[in-house]
Amino acid sequence: MVKYSDIKEVYNQQQEFFRHDESLSRELLAALPVDNANHALVISGIRRCGKSTLMRQHVGPTIDEAFYLNFDTPKLFRFDIKDFELLDLLIEETGKRNLYFDEIQVVEGWELYVRQKLDQRFNVCITGSNASLLSKELGTKLTGRHISKELYPFSYKEFLRFRSLTPCAESFMEYLRNGGFPEFVRTGNQDVLTALFDDILYRDIAVRYGIRDVVSLKALLLYLAANFGNLASANKLAGMVGIKTGKTALEYLSYFEEAYFISRMPKFSWSLKAQYVNPQKIYFIDTALSQAVTVSFTENTGHMLENVVYWELRRRYRQLYYFSENNSECDFVVCEKNVPIQLIQVCLELHRENESREVGGLREAMRFFKMDRGILITLNQTDKIRTEEGWIDVIPMHQFV
Repeated sequence: MVKYSDIKEVYNQQQEFFRHDESLSRELLAALPVDNANHALVISGIRRCGKSTLMRQHVGPTIDEAFYLNFDTPKLFRFDIKDFELLDLLIEETGKRNLYFDEIQVVEGWELYVRQKLDQRFNVCITGSNASLLSKELGTKLTGRHISKELYPFSYKEFLRFRSLTPCAESFMEYLRNGGFPEFVRTGNQDVLTALFDDILYRDIAVRYGIRDVVSLKALLLYLAANFGNLASANKLAGMVGIKTGKTALEYLSYFEEAYFISRMPKFSWSLKAQYVNPQKIYFIDTALSQAVTVSFTENTGHMLENVVYWELRRRYRQLYYFSENNSECDFVVCEKNVPIQLIQVCLELHRENESREVGGLREAMRFFKMDRGILITLNQTDKIRTEEGWIDVIPMHQFV
């Protein structure tokens, strides 16, 4: 429960901030609908990745017609569903019809209010940093009334534009070191990343889900931050960090994924059951965040390269798998509508010692899927390989993206 004066004070302060935002235009902006009448536009993603900025960019020149409110602020911590009546009074007072709400999922019953505003012919755009909370409510009260988009930290291309750099191996290594969280890329202050890590871990996960064993929870997340790109099962992870059961570890993994810390990629199989029971590959949201909370950089450069490839693909495609058959592995099988369309292998450098493994895994996948093209991504090599199965293009990472 809050007072009308509190809501108005927060609105006035935030509206001024919202009005004067001048940040890098995000690539996702072009994919947002210009007219989302009768549908709520939902932008989700990890905290501090730029959702509010994207929302401001979506407003464009009609800023005077926008009503903006961020619910994730101390003065609104006690805001509950009854307080939406007070919010309605303020909206009526301003006379604005375009509503922009940040982190609205912190208010229980928010979806009922959004549905009401849509029925009243308001334009509504919301953001949230918990995929589960958003999807659960969207799938019930807002079925067919929402358009959802996911935002991630800066891509390599966005990083280049932000830093005014050109695509090359050197700038890509700089991207690996700095990652894509806008505030850290701008300031270089690692406290920004460690505070973000702790804030999400403790407030968004431990407190929200009532987890008492926070030590094991953090130990698992730190392990994943330092060992992304590896195959992992819940039982194996539980044993490594001292979690009592594989079931508990699986729950923790789901919480991490809901908060956008990680993403899990299954093994390709025509059987959904096989996809579920086989170990999954786990990727971490940002390389700089990983470095800020763990140790070692140079030893993990190859896995960091693979991690970036994963998130670049994730921005474009929803169906991603790894391939593993006959003791051969291919890093990425890209599918559209359940049909494989691209095979990708990733290694830091292709040389005599690893050529048989890296090329062999890609060839095995090409045979399996009866595809005559494959891609092998490296840090800075360009080549072509002719095999019995077809052509393999070796390309540097900065050209792939």
